[in-house]
Amino acid sequence: MRAPSSRKGKSRGRWLHWLAALILCGGLVGLAIGWWAYQRVGRTPGELMDYAERRLQGHNKLETVALPAMGLLRGWFDAPSIAERRRTVFVVPPVPERAAPPLTEQPLPQGKVWRVGPQEALLSIAAAAKLARSGDTVEVQAGTYRGDVAVWGQKQLTIRAVGGRVRLIADGRSAQGKAIWVIRNGDFDISGFDFVGAKVADKNGAGIRFEGGHLRVAHCLFWGNQNGILTIGSQPDSQLEVASSEFGYNGDGDGQSHNIYVGHIGRFSITGSYLHHADTGHLLKSRAAVNEVFYNRLTDEEGGRASYEMDFPNGGVVRLVGNVVQQGRRTENSVMVSFGAEGLAHQRNTLELASNTLVNDHPHGGTFVRAAPGTERVLLANNLLVGRGGLQIPVEHTDVNSRQTDWSVFMQPARYDYRVNDRGMALAYQVVQAGTAVPSAQYVHPLQVQRLNGPPVVVGALQPDTLLARP
Repeated sequence: MRAPSSRKGKSRGRWLHWLAALILCGGLVGLAIGWWAYQRVGRTPGELMDYAERRLQGHNKLETVALPAMGLLRGWFDAPSIAERRRTVFVVPPVPERAAPPLTEQPLPQGKVWRVGPQEALLSIAAAAKLARSGDTVEVQAGTYRGDVAVWGQKQLTIRAVGGRVRLIADGRSAQGKAIWVIRNGDFDISGFDFVGAKVADKNGAGIRFEGGHLRVAHCLFWGNQNGILTIGSQPDSQLEVASSEFGYNGDGDGQSHNIYVGHIGRFSITGSYLHHADTGHLLKSRAAVNEVFYNRLTDEEGGRASYEMDFPNGGVVRLVGNVVQQGRRTENSVMVSFGAEGLAHQRNTLELASNTLVNDHPHGGTFVRAAPGTERVLLANNLLVGRGGLQIPVEHTDVNSRQTDWSVFMQPARYDYRVNDRGMALAYQVVQAGTAVPSAQYVHPLQVQRLNGPPVVVGALQPDTLLARP
């Protein structure tokens, strides 16, 4: 009687061994597929687990089995879950004290000059906004103005700080439930203002809400708003120009509000500016038909959790030249520059990146540049790519002398000083075809652009100090 029992025991043991082998093989195949997908799609393990977690929602039995395993993997990869990230408070530090706007020769005002300040006839900016006429100038004395919100509807106006910086703190107030300032259908020059803390019920509170016309913003700071600058509607004849301005800690944490959000306008340009620490949204998002992003610093840094560093969701003509771009390890989206992700909506859809420095500090990879299928033209030249990751460009494109390496080519990467050291000097610049942008200047932190006194000699956004022309 014992022999049959022994045979059954051996048979059961063989089946258990086969089952264990099948489970092991299945696990290995699953890991192989996961690794292939990770390499193929250019996403981090954390993003892939976020996707799986969303797909599992509502499938209780599968969640019971899969979520504990994913929890172990998240711990291994240091990739907090969606719920954990939502519980993490985004800390907005105190508003920094920035230097007063540089003294430049101002053109003689054509109209009346309205002066605002504690010792002036006009005590509030809101009063000046009502009294000023097209062609006038509004000068605001340096200081802090709380809850002094305004709508500007003139056809042409200059608004500038005098005697130092002017700080506008929302203090829970907004113009028309929209912004600290609403700029509407005119030609405006604004310089020397800090826009702080705009928040409204629909989560689109902005430092400046631009509702058409031609707006030039220089030497301004946008801090702790739901959006720094927000443009709305379809305004194909409108233009927005930003120079030497800072955007930090903007965003409502919903992924729909950003440091800068440019809508469907004709042209957008930004130069000499510093964009950093967005709360879940993008450092820069633009749907403009033409975009020129020259000589800026877009770095999410420690404590930041931006999604894209730059997003051009509807394509257009995009030229990125001489920018320093960095992605942090807590990014909400591991693509640094995204083009056409929501569909190409313009007559022309071209992307050019020349002499940019792109640094990916995420330890598990990502994507430096992603372009949508159907993009008319993609040109990359003399860019410096540092860190793990690749390009996702599913169309024929030209890449001239873009170099990928590690952080050892930089002076002090831990301090976001991405000037190249002696080792980096070996990454020589290569002359490119006619029509490709060649940098004639570079960003110098903070908020400066300095001219080069000769042609570039290395790849990336930052040339040796000997090439910088003296101011």
